[in-house]
Amino acid sequence: MALLSQLSDSDREFLESLRCKPPGTQFHNWARTFTSRPSYFLAPQCERDIIGVIQIAGRCGLSVKPIGSGHSPSDIACTDSVMLDMHNMRRVLAYDAYACTLTVEAGIRLHDLHQVLANRNMALSSVGSISDQSVAGAMATATHGTGIGFGDISSMITQLVLIDGTGKRHKCDHQNNKDLFDAARCSLGALGIVTQVTIQCEPAFALHAIQTPTTLDKAIDDLDKFVHSAEHVRLWWFPHTDNAVAWRANRTHMELESSPDSFLRDRLYGFHIYQMQLYKARFKPDSIPSLTCEHFANRFALQKEWVDDSYRVFNFDCLFPQYVNEWAVPLEQAPSALRQLRRWVNSQERERNGARVHFPVEVRFVRESDVWLSPAYHRTVCYIGVIMYRPYHKPVPYKKYWQAFEDIMRTHQGRPHWAKAHSMFYFDLQSSYPKFDDFVLMRELCDPYGIFVNDYIRRHVLPPSQSRSMASGTSRYVAQHDPKL
Repeated sequence: MALLSQLSDSDREFLESLRCKPPGTQFHNWARTFTSRPSYFLAPQCERDIIGVIQIAGRCGLSVKPIGSGHSPSDIACTDSVMLDMHNMRRVLAYDAYACTLTVEAGIRLHDLHQVLANRNMALSSVGSISDQSVAGAMATATHGTGIGFGDISSMITQLVLIDGTGKRHKCDHQNNKDLFDAARCSLGALGIVTQVTIQCEPAFALHAIQTPTTLDKAIDDLDKFVHSAEHVRLWWFPHTDNAVAWRANRTHMELESSPDSFLRDRLYGFHIYQMQLYKARFKPDSIPSLTCEHFANRFALQKEWVDDSYRVFNFDCLFPQYVNEWAVPLEQAPSALRQLRRWVNSQERERNGARVHFPVEVRFVRESDVWLSPAYHRTVCYIGVIMYRPYHKPVPYKKYWQAFEDIMRTHQGRPHWAKAHSMFYFDLQSSYPKFDDFVLMRELCDPYGIFVNDYIRRHVLPPSQSRSMASGTSRYVAQHDPKL
């Protein structure tokens, strides 16, 4: 990168002191769908290191992107300039047993956070399907679990510290710097680098989960009844069929009883054999509907229940790498959206070269939020997620499915999950989010030199005029996203 020639000897020495991976190291996200090669792969130890990096970037025209686990199935973390691996910043800073809050450095992974909380008899009120993300990454994209009475992770943050694009440190909460707080709790990494957060938790609890076979119609014909049938409710629909699985979980004082999963059925057959079957289906896609029926009958047709610590029940195995797309629609729009998606899938099955899609379509529910860019901003939502697995990291056709899915979501007032690759751009987002213009203005105030701009931010957040003017001074990523599929 030509801009690196502007580094002074002292700047270069400082950056080298933080380097954690050699030059040319390739970064890739978990699904290996996006990659980039940062010139500097650094691991700061403290806020002073981060401020130093930002000041150098401002002087030399470099861009800076922090990463946590790299789990986002998009290019949101990609840069060819300076990448900050935040894994060293995972310390516990304070906790308040009475208020049930915990303050941590923002690089801590959720699976470590669960243990830290458990040691203090606390837990997160709602957790998503995985816990590999950093708390900052989960917050920055409004990662969510499920439960009509529970918000996303962004809504659980009661205070945060952010270093902006000038190196200035901001501490904000509901009373202090409230606009910055409401913008930064789902910032996409566009406002600065979050270094610490305070999280509202609750006393540790166990969940009693019951997983029951059902049908899509039975769940959505009276959706209000379904979503209120337990504290936490999730639905998996199996495309090309009417089959579905209802998952319900409630807080309990029952004795712990681990999940009745078996190695043969759930690991050998449900993971290894299924991956092999999907690999073969790349050459014979017409086998996918019958494969879906087979796995529903063998793995999901019987009820099962278990009791365990909350985070163990919330989490489950997401199997192997995948393309994934997820949007949030207003709760009242969900039945229509799901029925329209089913009609499209069924119509494709009647076409010789129509799309054949993988199971499941995952349906979850989240309480409305006051976070500016949360997909649940000022409305209770139903998240609908679709998936196409990449057996052995091999590509599969997905773009036709994605296009139809996104068209359906748009017609039902949908907003995309920020961590996923999606096709909502500046003017689309401006009309969808009441506070989008305020967020764009906040980004200009926090990052006047475009230090935190990468292709993802340029594509989705910058006004077209700014996007063009910043194009020459920001990073480029190498996106291996199988464009012909």
